[in-house]
Amino acid sequence: MNTVGELLRQWRHRRRLSQLDLAIAAEVSARHVSLVETGKSRPSVRMILRLADHLDVPLRERNHLLLAAGFAPRYPERPLDGDALAAAWEAVARVLRAHEPYPALVIDRGWNIVMANRALDPFLALAHPGLLEPPVNMVRLGLDPRGLAPHIVNLAEVRSLLRVRIARQLASAPDARLAVLYEEFLAGVHEEPVHQEVATPMIFRFDGREVRLFSTTTRFGTPADVTLDEIAIESYYPTDAESVAFFSSTSP
Repeated sequence: MNTVGELLRQWRHRRRLSQLDLAIAAEVSARHVSLVETGKSRPSVRMILRLADHLDVPLRERNHLLLAAGFAPRYPERPLDGDALAAAWEAVARVLRAHEPYPALVIDRGWNIVMANRALDPFLALAHPGLLEPPVNMVRLGLDPRGLAPHIVNLAEVRSLLRVRIARQLASAPDARLAVLYEEFLAGVHEEPVHQEVATPMIFRFDGREVRLFSTTTRFGTPADVTLDEIAIESYYPTDAESVAFFSSTSP
């Protein structure tokens, strides 16, 4: 098991910072950073969290840093639909409902779908039932030949965009399960997205009709819970009148 100093050094290297860079940002001496990383000085909880903050370490990994130093985890991980996060659950559910008739969904750090609004149903209806067994994974749903892949007109662009996003995510905070997903669907992908529009759309074909969508991603601003830190709301918007009409015709 790595020591807290070794873990901090790994995060510093991942962020491409020198000991001096981190020391200046955290307002401590470079010598102290060096002593912590080499294990010659045992950092306090406050110092660990201070360094982690300037290294932009996710909350789950901050707990790992604390455990490695012999301290209790600071950030709880509670189910989104539990009593403790009831207000957050209702806020997210309200955002999803308000976005109808256009699709919106909540994904966790592994791109598993946690919640979705009713506008996603026509897309799910295109997938093989085996891909809809919980947890439904957004990447697998989109790129598996049994899923949405045959219905995505610009599949190469979509795959390339996902590769860039997930590669960036893995570089920021490694995750073994996400790495497996990347290797399964995205490793070796070299297509480059075409930047001809403000945002590269996803183009779906439904019964001869093309539906063009672009997406936005929303996260909680100041989470103090691992679950909230790791979820994101993906909201999709139509790019043209024909796509608007499609959702108007399919909305309940």
